[in-house]
Amino acid sequence: MSKLSAEDKAELQSLLKQLLRSINDRIADAESTECAEEILLHLEETDKNFHNYEFVRCLRQYVESSLGTVVEEETKSLTRGDGQHGIGSGLDTLIHGVIQSTRDSTEYQQMMQNLKNTMTLVVESLINKFEEDQMRKEEMLREKQQSQSNSQYTDNCSDSDSSFNQSYAFIRQEQLQVLADKLDSSRPKEMRWEALQALCCVNPADVLSCECWSSLRRNLSAALTDPDLSDDVLQFFAKSFSSSPLNVTREIYTSLAKSVEASFMSQKRSFPTGSATIDINRPEISRLLKQIRLMNDFQKEVTTFWIRHPEKYMEEVIESTLYLLSFHHEHTSDPPATDKVLKPIHLLALLDIKATWFKKWMHGCYSRTVVLRLLDRKYKSLVVAALQQCIHYSESCKRSSDETTDPQSAEQQSVGSVQRSVYTGKELEYAVFVHSLCVLGKLLIYSNGRKLFPIRMRERKDPVSLTDLVVILINIMYQHPKPTHIDASDTDSLSPSCLVMEVLWMICERTECAADCLYPTPVIETLLAPLIALLNGQQTKLKFPAATLTLIADILARIASTDRGLALFLYEKNLVVADSERTFPAHVVVQLTLRLLENELSTINESDRTHSLCGAFIFVCRQIYNTCEGLQVLQPYGLHKAIAAAWKKSSSLSERVPTPVPGATSATCTQELQDMLIWEETLLDSLLNFAVTPKGLMLLQQTGAINDCVSFMFSRFTKKLQVSRCEKFGYGVMVTQVAATAPGIEALHSSGFVQALAVELWSVLECGREDVAVVHPKPTPMDPIDGSCLKSFLSFVNLLSSSRSVWELLGHQPLANKSEYTLREVPTSIPDLIDRLIAVNSDAKIQSLFHYEQSHTFGLRLLSVLCSNLDSFLLLESQYYICSMLLKSQGENVPELDTDDGEFIIDNLSVERNHVLVRVSVVGGPSERKLPPRALQEGEDPYPWPMFSKYPLPYCYTLNPTKNHQNSLDSEISTFPPLSKDLKNEENWMEICRRQYSKAMTSKPNILTGNVLADLLEKVVAHLSYSSTECFFPPAQYKAEEKSVTSVVLSSVEQLGINTCLRYGRDLKLLTDNAVNDSTLLMKHIKIFLSTQKVKTASKLFTHQDGYPGHDWLSSTVFLIMAGDMNRSLGLLLNLSSLLTSAFIWPARIDASVHFPVEVADSGIPPLYWCTAHYVEMLLKAEVPLVHSVFRMSGFTPSQMCLHWLTQCFWNYLDWTEICHYISTCVVMGPDYQVYMCVSILKHLQPDILQLTQSQELQVFLKEDPIRGFEVGDYLPFMEELERRYRHLVLTNMKTIRNSVQ
Repeated sequence: MSKLSAEDKAELQSLLKQLLRSINDRIADAESTECAEEILLHLEETDKNFHNYEFVRCLRQYVESSLGTVVEEETKSLTRGDGQHGIGSGLDTLIHGVIQSTRDSTEYQQMMQNLKNTMTLVVESLINKFEEDQMRKEEMLREKQQSQSNSQYTDNCSDSDSSFNQSYAFIRQEQLQVLADKLDSSRPKEMRWEALQALCCVNPADVLSCECWSSLRRNLSAALTDPDLSDDVLQFFAKSFSSSPLNVTREIYTSLAKSVEASFMSQKRSFPTGSATIDINRPEISRLLKQIRLMNDFQKEVTTFWIRHPEKYMEEVIESTLYLLSFHHEHTSDPPATDKVLKPIHLLALLDIKATWFKKWMHGCYSRTVVLRLLDRKYKSLVVAALQQCIHYSESCKRSSDETTDPQSAEQQSVGSVQRSVYTGKELEYAVFVHSLCVLGKLLIYSNGRKLFPIRMRERKDPVSLTDLVVILINIMYQHPKPTHIDASDTDSLSPSCLVMEVLWMICERTECAADCLYPTPVIETLLAPLIALLNGQQTKLKFPAATLTLIADILARIASTDRGLALFLYEKNLVVADSERTFPAHVVVQLTLRLLENELSTINESDRTHSLCGAFIFVCRQIYNTCEGLQVLQPYGLHKAIAAAWKKSSSLSERVPTPVPGATSATCTQELQDMLIWEETLLDSLLNFAVTPKGLMLLQQTGAINDCVSFMFSRFTKKLQVSRCEKFGYGVMVTQVAATAPGIEALHSSGFVQALAVELWSVLECGREDVAVVHPKPTPMDPIDGSCLKSFLSFVNLLSSSRSVWELLGHQPLANKSEYTLREVPTSIPDLIDRLIAVNSDAKIQSLFHYEQSHTFGLRLLSVLCSNLDSFLLLESQYYICSMLLKSQGENVPELDTDDGEFIIDNLSVERNHVLVRVSVVGGPSERKLPPRALQEGEDPYPWPMFSKYPLPYCYTLNPTKNHQNSLDSEISTFPPLSKDLKNEENWMEICRRQYSKAMTSKPNILTGNVLADLLEKVVAHLSYSSTECFFPPAQYKAEEKSVTSVVLSSVEQLGINTCLRYGRDLKLLTDNAVNDSTLLMKHIKIFLSTQKVKTASKLFTHQDGYPGHDWLSSTVFLIMAGDMNRSLGLLLNLSSLLTSAFIWPARIDASVHFPVEVADSGIPPLYWCTAHYVEMLLKAEVPLVHSVFRMSGFTPSQMCLHWLTQCFWNYLDWTEICHYISTCVVMGPDYQVYMCVSILKHLQPDILQLTQSQELQVFLKEDPIRGFEVGDYLPFMEELERRYRHLVLTNMKTIRNSVQ
């Protein structure tokens, strides 16, 4: 810095001036020079922006470069002796020593001397320059102005770069009048210039509020036309814009607008058409360009503050702008054929080509309302002109379509990054087209903007409608589908295709706008016309087919991603394919996609048939098939098979590509491999999205790619990547759907997903956020499930919701039960988590937990959710003896171990254990059992619920069942005589029965219980089983000898299920104490019968190894309905097995059934999931859309909950009467009523679902809480309405379950 060059000196002067300007207010407020110096000395303490000043940064950089080496050497020398310094006094001593040594060094002294000398030179030079400028200005004013005003308004500020002070001088009205007179156009130019210089030093608010403002404004406007004065006038206007409120600046803005208007009116300018050029540096054009530039800057900034002022000010600004832009459209005559009139819109388009000013004006409702009102009432010609520009450009594209050169390349050069001053007429017209397109695009997205259409035009007979405009834009896109340059640049964003796509994207994002603009038939026909031509073997009229088709696919995908657009694709038959044959858009898209996948489009060149093009149309199909209704339409095409075949082919090809050798030229090979891998991932991702729906997951499993797809999902999940650009939520729904099935959970386990969840849970539960010293201790959690662990808790609830998932992960998996656990031993599997968090039955396990109570509470809460699924509970109890473990822990949680007085220590864990024990030990619906709460109560007895450490349970947890009308004769159904041969052949008997059943259910549902219900079921099932049209499966041919039956060995799970059934039956007063033998005998008969109905599978799934994974809850339900009569129960079940209904209400009967194709039986996915649950989701979206959306957002799925309810026949969720009504409704009314029943329940729970989703309690609520207040009879009319609308779809597809899933 000692050797300062001229450039360095100028830079330091500039930085110092900038600093002084920034702190000008502080220095100006100082009372004396001493105070000002004090402010400067303490500036770092008082100014938060001190270190952001460029001058300070420059000084810091100089100090670091001068002393950096010294500081490093001193630090090393001081730390070499005493080692590492920690936090405390040692570190302070080190810092103090380094500072002292540095200040004593020679380098420091030399730096300070150089800095002092340099800054002295800079400051002296700055002061000298300031004094010279000040003296020059004072001398000029002294010579030119009158003596009486000489000392009154000499400026204390300067607009030159040497000024530190930008405060304004005060001025009187008389003095302003003098300045106004001097600015008169009749005065000499030098005098007018001097008056302008003086005016720039005056507060604009004083000028605009003076009495002579009208004459002053007139003179300023006149000065704008003078090349020598216009810049000074603009400088005054710019200062006024930046320092005055809207009520002041609006005057200046309107004056500027009128001046520009007058300039255009006085001299009609033109520009040449075609390739002839116009130079905007010509003085008359440059002057106008500067004025419009100032207006445009104000237009873009005024939106930030005009809402704080009256609307009339804003309206005045808006109207003056619109008037200026529309004036010449109304009053100018037609130019010669070789020239065109230069209008304000041309210059504005060059300055703000994408109409940013208009976008900002339309953003807020406050200004948008005024803009649209003025456009509609007074300035519609602006919209007409913009529309004319688009039409003209579209027609010019058509005219040049046969040319070999692309006119777009020349047009786009006008918006390059390099500043230019010469433009061709064609480029100028293109800029106006871009500006007009952006204006129209902004108008289209608002309803009042769309109301401006249709618009009548001179050259057209019919008015131009919204649909016509969108078709015009699409045709423009067809002519220029891709930017000229390969690399991304500014010109790319201004290409016609990019501009049109931006408008179409904005339209797609708004439902009403899309319905008005994109969904009309002509628009869809225009979008799909090239696709239909390709399917018909015709040549398309596209310059670049691949690029154009890719853009079309992008728009189609965005349309299909919305509910309204999807309905348009699926259900509106509005496309003419050939010979007046009409079809649905979805069919056209999927047919073209299949052709692309199979490489069968001969009309497209091989170079254009790229993977990206095919992937774009697969993505359109993906928006369709990742919904239940869309998959219903696309399934017959076998798209999943085609994608899977392409993936297998791509996978095999990528393996054949040789690995690049280091040092070898392998650029081509590497690029080929990279392209192949991208294509392979695209296909995997597309296959994975079939898993969004239950039936789609079944199709994915049938392709054999489920493991690869789940591994791919896990890789993206761990990287927190977005599912797709059209997907608002993450992989939550997909993971939950996959986890509901045995093959899905196996794929998740093998991919490492389950292990990752377990490790993540342990890290947040036991390890904390970081394994370092805690500066801010983690707060003690107040909730049983801390907020930091809630996400992991819900992830495991979703993962283990299905009993098949639990069986697949836990079957034959013992707990570790080690004698010692290290603190660094992290669980990596579900059995490990159960061992460490749930089965905490030893001191070693307790001591291995850092947060024993919190972690064990977490485990008990998870156990409670798991045990809500009866099949999951039976597995846990049979393998790990959960109840015995909990009872033992409760027995140890007493004040004194040697006493047996029934007193327990009430703490968080004992309350949780008590709740779980009651939940798993008592079966019943909302009015049949009472679960103890998990929270303590206020008062003397905080927990009045009795705890226990051994069976039987206290009676208070079992409620008295409602009285059954077993002997009532009011039911008309009960008067039916036994089925005779005549009745069996009576065709309308079932219709009469259904009408009587519906009438009884809606009027007196309690009648249909007990013996009446048992008789009804027997008669109906027998009648249907004797009918050849109603028999879906072959009639049961079952005869078993007593010896073979008694020799059947029931598993521990089946024994536990029988015990559960007996407890429930005794609580309901339906069974006696000696019913255990009949129940066991029934289960053995059913086990023998079902063993003859199973196919031998080659599946390695655990759920296929030892029979049905769980208890046969339907058989137990029938046993209770028949009041423990084994023979009646067996007869009913055998007859039921031949009916279609049995495939859905009796999961054990259809598991790995011989009546299914082998690949379906091997899949491990029951029809209850891929058929019933699939249609529940479809109907839920149509009938209860809010609930469907809530499930989607939460990451949970209705299909998982329905699978849970239906598998255990609603045990623990509905009262016994409603369970009976569920069975009888499905038998009497038809199997599709199972779907309608689930939809009705979710509709009934809608208020609770919507409320609990906000607190992230949806999953736990649905799993743990019973369905309160639901009665089948109340919702039967709703179910009958669903039957009328959907039976043709639901029941028809239920009847196809024996076919291969294609």
